[in-house]
Amino acid sequence: MTERELLINKAKEYMNNAYTPYSKFNVGAAILTDDGRIFGGCNIENSSYGAAICAERTAAVKAVSEGAKHFKALAVVCSTGEYAYPCGICRQFVGEFMDKDGMLYLEDKNEGELSIPFFDSIPYFFTGDRIK
Repeated sequence: MTERELLINKAKEYMNNAYTPYSKFNVGAAILTDDGRIFGGCNIENSSYGAAICAERTAAVKAVSEGAKHFKALAVVCSTGEYAYPCGICRQFVGEFMDKDGMLYLEDKNEGELSIPFFDSIPYFFTGDRIK
């Protein structure tokens, strides 16, 4: 099984845990760290919409809270079966920890899997004082 296939499958597992009583739009994410660990997450909605959190940030927060601060890849899937590109906040948030050559993996039930360099998804990444 390839890295992409493994992460897509893990993201699907996490998608099943999503809490989406309002949108019914489940998202799952899986992050591969530089030390080989995988951290996953799902989106979690709240009746106070601003308090909701995306799957990608859930996975990233879990990884960082466990000491993993260097990501190699991110996979994202959603319940509609279409490509689920991370939102801008998630791209910026995950990008803070993504390796320069990190990958983004997506899947569409009709189009298949898509692999793109993560930073191609956010070409004008705000680096602050970090150099990417």
